[in-house]
Amino acid sequence: MSPGLLAQSIDPAAVAALPAVASVATPDDASTLAPVTVTGTADKPLPIALATAPAVVESLSAQQIHDTVNLMTTAESLKYLPSIEVRERYIGDRNGIVATRTTGTVSSAESLVYADDLLLSNLLGNSYSFPPRWGLVSPAEIARVNVMYGPFSALYPGNSMGGVVTLETRMPTKAEFHAAVTGAMENFDLYGTSQRNMSGDFNLAAGNRWGPISLWVTYDHLDAQGHPMSFSTSALSSKAAGAGATPVTGAYQDLDQSGKARMVFGAYSIDHSLQDQGKLKLGWDITPEIQAIYTFGLWHNDSTTSVQSYLTNTSTGQPFYNGSASIDGHAYTVSGLNPGSAEQLHMVNALSVGSDTHGAFDWHAAYSNYRFLKDNSRSASRYGQSDVGSNQVQDGTGWQTGDLRGTWRPAPLFGQTHELTFGYHIDDFLLKQNTYALANWSSGPNGALTAASGGETRTQALYLQDVWTLAPRWTLTLGGRQEYWRAFDGFNRNVATTPNLATYPNQQRSDFSPKAALDFQITQALATRLSFGRAIRYPTVTELYQQVTSGSQLVQNNPNLKPEDSRSFDWTTLYSWGTGVFRVSLFQENRHNALFSQTDTSISPNLTQIENIDRARIRGVESALDEEDVFVEGLNFSGSVTYAESVVQQDTLAPAAVGKQFPRIPRWRARMSATYHPNDRLTYALGYRYSSGAYSTLLNTDINQDVYGGISSYSVFDAKVSYRLEPRLTASIGVDNIGNQKYFVSPHPYPQRTVFVGLNYDY
Repeated sequence: MSPGLLAQSIDPAAVAALPAVASVATPDDASTLAPVTVTGTADKPLPIALATAPAVVESLSAQQIHDTVNLMTTAESLKYLPSIEVRERYIGDRNGIVATRTTGTVSSAESLVYADDLLLSNLLGNSYSFPPRWGLVSPAEIARVNVMYGPFSALYPGNSMGGVVTLETRMPTKAEFHAAVTGAMENFDLYGTSQRNMSGDFNLAAGNRWGPISLWVTYDHLDAQGHPMSFSTSALSSKAAGAGATPVTGAYQDLDQSGKARMVFGAYSIDHSLQDQGKLKLGWDITPEIQAIYTFGLWHNDSTTSVQSYLTNTSTGQPFYNGSASIDGHAYTVSGLNPGSAEQLHMVNALSVGSDTHGAFDWHAAYSNYRFLKDNSRSASRYGQSDVGSNQVQDGTGWQTGDLRGTWRPAPLFGQTHELTFGYHIDDFLLKQNTYALANWSSGPNGALTAASGGETRTQALYLQDVWTLAPRWTLTLGGRQEYWRAFDGFNRNVATTPNLATYPNQQRSDFSPKAALDFQITQALATRLSFGRAIRYPTVTELYQQVTSGSQLVQNNPNLKPEDSRSFDWTTLYSWGTGVFRVSLFQENRHNALFSQTDTSISPNLTQIENIDRARIRGVESALDEEDVFVEGLNFSGSVTYAESVVQQDTLAPAAVGKQFPRIPRWRARMSATYHPNDRLTYALGYRYSSGAYSTLLNTDINQDVYGGISSYSVFDAKVSYRLEPRLTASIGVDNIGNQKYFVSPHPYPQRTVFVGLNYDY
């Protein structure tokens, strides 16, 4: 038996479009059960790192995604997978963080995202500002999306504590061409903002194969208009306004996330982005068993963030943006209504070489380099009063990774088999950040250097994992990962402080992370597995060294952070039948020195501080059901429900937090998707997403969760209809958030009702 039935979910293409189901071999005789085998698609097995994973793996094929999801960005492809939430606040959001069943919506460094062997996760930091680089993979490239839950595989670093997302892309086997045009319209209405936001995406992909050489080229252009990400607010004031305050009208009043009265002055971070991605993949079959793939990609973003003030100067009739104001005779300080702009050009180079014969020995080598060729972010400082501002420059920032891996499958001995995977990993993350004063925030040249941050982290690891078949019904997986981590050359410069330069001592440490799992095939249809995994998540270079004020955000670094240490358990039982599969997973994560980033939005600039929490625990149950031909032929259903109980058990820095719910992890999540194919040309899809509310503060003071600033509950329905007009031409129309629910992820609004139309040509 392989780690099989529980190690992964089969792509539905292998079993008549049934998602997440395993194939079970026929017994050789009445008394002995044959090994359980699980594959990926019929012509494309899962990558070995997932195929041998002693963990829950859920998969979606490209066809499933296109049938069920109103798709404009790659991040949206995960929308209906169990326990997964991508914090995509609007179409084209560059800060789409992945949340899993044990990690929150700004814990970007606690899960991993790959495109094949290419690391997309931005492990320079662990917050809203460091999302995976989704823009480097266009939806047309995806062959399959896989999610491995938890840190149970020795083949991945400690950042896998929440899970690992793998976007599998493909290489062509013959001449092909794809073109897609998708448009979207969001009606957004909140406070004094009423918008009709239009977005569009244009995608081209072409490829061919000439003997041992294959080529794949993609281009994607996204023009996205977002709604306001944030609003300028202040607690309700009883203080009398001074003589210098400007009398204004137009503010809105409501209750904030803590249940306290507040005033709302206007909207900001209204993003309009133009994103272009171009990528080339060149494949060479060096021998029938060994393949090399080179990837080159460029991603460019040109965006502006505008503001809308609700306030009017009663003396001049002009909008009022920032400064001392008088509302009904009471004193307020209005801040944050500052526009900005950004230009980014990022480049990736990657090379992988290896074999995948599934014979006695396979090997693999991979290298990737991701670099910020240009990364400038301008923002005004006192818009409405002067043109001054700042420019944050991160040119030269980036990371590189390398992996060497071998897999040995010796001949069976005494009826037992082994599959040993071993390897070496190295990664290096470099921060280069300078902030300059601008006399004119929108177009002026860089002035004096006002702040700078820099530093580097490097991790090397050796790992070994053995999938050991003890008996036909029993499989034991043992593994370990030894990691060596260094942080060096860290510094902060700020002309407003004394001294204005702080340098930090170099750090280094090593840790061992054991892994173990035991599978038992109870019957052909019923299997169970118990898994354990330790994961060490080292502080990122920005958590240690970055200290920056940019627009309405102030990030405070902490060079004394300890790595977080996660001890995770999973007990999964899976039952399959002819047309479906049902899974139940009990999970628990004991987290020591949890790295927590908390943002105080009640002050401007918003202050983000990072600290260690001594001990926290997250435990719960995740259930998932997939069924084909439900009641009628052609009706398929996939759904999941997750319950997670999180608690802070010890916090030396904040004793009052003990017993509180760990921030940003909701108790309940549900994801459901149904598709109906009445014939081979028409597809109907209905999706449902639910989450209970959660706290964003360590002390759980944000009790009024269903307002701007809170992490609200939501219950959202989506729909899509696709029709194949001709053999190569498909049209679609869909709606996300049909009920137009207003819901929030602290502190930002999620999309309101959005209509999509699309046209796809495939040759």
